[in-house]
Amino acid sequence: MDWLLLPFSFPFMRDAALIGLMIALPAGLLSCFLVLRGWSLMGDAISHAVLPGVVLAYVAGLPLILGAFVAGLGCAALTGWIQGNSRVKADTVLGVVMSGMFALGVVLYTAVPTELHLDHILFGNMLGIGAEDLRLAGGISALVGLVLVLKWRDFALLAFDPVQARVSGLALAVLNHGLLAMISATVVAMLSSVGIILAVALLIAPGAVAFLVTRRLPAMLATAVGVAAFGAIGGVWASFWLDSAPAPTIVLVLTALFVLAFLWRSIATRRAQGATG
Repeated sequence: MDWLLLPFSFPFMRDAALIGLMIALPAGLLSCFLVLRGWSLMGDAISHAVLPGVVLAYVAGLPLILGAFVAGLGCAALTGWIQGNSRVKADTVLGVVMSGMFALGVVLYTAVPTELHLDHILFGNMLGIGAEDLRLAGGISALVGLVLVLKWRDFALLAFDPVQARVSGLALAVLNHGLLAMISATVVAMLSSVGIILAVALLIAPGAVAFLVTRRLPAMLATAVGVAAFGAIGGVWASFWLDSAPAPTIVLVLTALFVLAFLWRSIATRRAQGATG
């Protein structure tokens, strides 16, 4: 039994698991709405778009999280404006804006002398987080989680039936921009732990797994949070024994859970078809 708890006997491993649990709440909840709305690429776009904001904030002497948050919102706003004023499809717009802003961030990073470690920004550094990172992740997680728990019915109606949501008197623009702001804030919370590139996995995989194993939204939200939390703890634990980085190991655990959920759903569907046939 000692081998099960041995990795968490080290303070840096406990901190990595703790911040993983913190970001599991907003990531799991948001992933459900991203999957239901077909916005998976939006999470990818925002996570990549924060890089130029981080570099510019460093140059200006501002908090890096402020630059990341503004850049994420800017990416979402630019994507919405182009989509609303052109015939280009949403996924195409997201691909262009995401790659453009990420490329801008890399160019700025190489052009401006900085002490920033690009590897830590891109892939995170869960084993090197400090008290400030934990406070930031905890604050964002609590705020985003509270908003989604209180307003999940409004976001659900927006995802399933936007026309009915408008008829019901919901402020669609406020809900849309609020969802984008929460995605940006959650990416900022993940910046120091899983990094820019791997953040997208936490914003998609939990909701995708939950979508496969349940058909009711409340159960889907709870399942997604549970999957994200299990992936965080399991990934950190496995990384100790595999001598690997925690963040990509978490993504591997989430990927394995998705494959298992897919296989389970496929088998259940075939059995149901066989019983009715």
